[in-house]
Amino acid sequence: MSDTSISAPPATAKGGRGFWRNPALLLLPATLFLAVIYVLPLIDLGRVSMTGEPWWAHFARVFSVPLYWESLIRTMKIALTVACLCAVFGYPTALLIQRSRGIMQVLIATTVILPYFIAILIRTYAWMVLLGRNGPINKFAIWLGIYDQPLALLFNRGTVLLGMTAVLMPLMVLTIYSSLSRLDPSLTRAALASGAGPLAVFWRVLLPLTLPGIGAGFLLVFVSALGFFITPTLLGGPADQMFAMHITQQADSITGEGFLQALAVVLLLITLGVVAVAGRMMGFEFIWGGGKLSDTTEAPTKTRNRAAGQGRRSLGMMVADLIGWPLLRLLGRMPAAVGAWTVRGIGVLIICTLILPILVVIVISFSEASYLTFPPPGWSLKWYEKFFSDSNWMTAFWNSLGIAALSATIAVTLGASAAMGIVRSEIRYKSALMLLLVSPMIVPPVVLGLSLYSLFLQMGLVGTYFGLAAAHAIGGIPIVVVIVAASLQAVDRKLEQGAAVHGASPLTVFRTVTLPAIAPGLAAAVFFAFLHSFDELVLSLFLSSPRMKTLPLMLWADINYQLNPVLAVVSTLEVLLVVGGIILARPVLSRSRGGH
Repeated sequence: MSDTSISAPPATAKGGRGFWRNPALLLLPATLFLAVIYVLPLIDLGRVSMTGEPWWAHFARVFSVPLYWESLIRTMKIALTVACLCAVFGYPTALLIQRSRGIMQVLIATTVILPYFIAILIRTYAWMVLLGRNGPINKFAIWLGIYDQPLALLFNRGTVLLGMTAVLMPLMVLTIYSSLSRLDPSLTRAALASGAGPLAVFWRVLLPLTLPGIGAGFLLVFVSALGFFITPTLLGGPADQMFAMHITQQADSITGEGFLQALAVVLLLITLGVVAVAGRMMGFEFIWGGGKLSDTTEAPTKTRNRAAGQGRRSLGMMVADLIGWPLLRLLGRMPAAVGAWTVRGIGVLIICTLILPILVVIVISFSEASYLTFPPPGWSLKWYEKFFSDSNWMTAFWNSLGIAALSATIAVTLGASAAMGIVRSEIRYKSALMLLLVSPMIVPPVVLGLSLYSLFLQMGLVGTYFGLAAAHAIGGIPIVVVIVAASLQAVDRKLEQGAAVHGASPLTVFRTVTLPAIAPGLAAAVFFAFLHSFDELVLSLFLSSPRMKTLPLMLWADINYQLNPVLAVVSTLEVLLVVGGIILARPVLSRSRGGH
């Protein structure tokens, strides 16, 4: 995660001319866009959910009908379990990245980052291939003699937990690694020099200091898992139905207004409640992975914030002391190499779990078989030929390409200007504004899709290029804001001020000084905003039409009704697209790390 703690620039000149040069005005376009197309539909969703007599009747039904209540409890349990699994296995993986050096560190980090940017639908499809009856796991187990016939490894709770954990693991690893990379290495060296063993150093130094990072990753994974429905639908059985699945499955069948909206509002309120409690305890900065945004009213609160931070560290050390010392006494006799090899073993296991399904799918795309099997009985390019010659697939591909290009244009135009306004202005309540800009990251997509449907239906935007692009841009803006804000932090303010002192206009300063400096970050923001729209499925399910099919919608339909290697071709092409994007993003990522 990038550090986006921001210092306020010198005060702007007073008067009308100074007002129009105020960078805070750059926040207006993105704020107005999100207010109209994002906040108002959510408010209207809440209004519709309270229609009827009495106003709480639909909510009472949600909590009184066992089907929905049990599904809600099940969703909370699955989300909590996935968050715990990600924390337990993600920490050693982050440690492995942090302790590696040179090309090895780059390779390990890439294998974690790569799956993070691949569509959830494709990663879930990869697990269906891996765990299928003709998949490599069944074949390998039979070859080892563990059992004689292929087992039904899919459609159970364990598979759902495995698939969701694999999908969300990169988010946890990247969050914890961001926390580890900001630690001063001299702390651990001093502890070791003082005679503390490796386990004591971990428990007394590393763990307490990285608890905020673990907490942030845990909350991000938990909140993301609450709104999942793609992975549980494809990998789970009837007993694994999560709450978001009811919203998507019943969106077409429920005729009366109110109850469906109440389902969405319940999921939204639970998500916002978790985020609110987390924000109260550790600050809302955990959402965008940065520091607190400084504004004109922040100076009087610095002491209080520092005291709060010390309180959190003291609490973490108290917990470590209470739990850790008895455990350390038992484990202290173990050789130090045991801990190092444990980290390596778990890290390698997680990396294989993340990358192996994707590699299997790539291999299957070159199979000559007409069904999914691994290893392929022979090699052929016929599935690539089928993809490029099928008019339905190519129409969906060009639709996705056009929508993604338009969505990225909207997201980058609004998000980059908003990032400039956040970084370069001295307005109050920067953290609140940043929270608004990145809040689409925490709203469950099914809730957002349902809320947008009514608005887009009234405006005639359902099933249109602009409608889908605008909806996708809601999620693209937070990506652009975070990346561009981090890039702006690397720009030396003295260069901009020097150009302004010599008479350059704000536009000239931006064009000649700021833009060249943030060009790598801006290019990465463009690509990832494009990729976000290109992969978007949930909003497209609500806002598309039978005549407007996108590539994810085609994938979704085929995965549900027929599995064939054409899907592996689509997945392979997207992996190549993501690899190109990561190569494009390397300059800004390297610059961000260098600034720490």
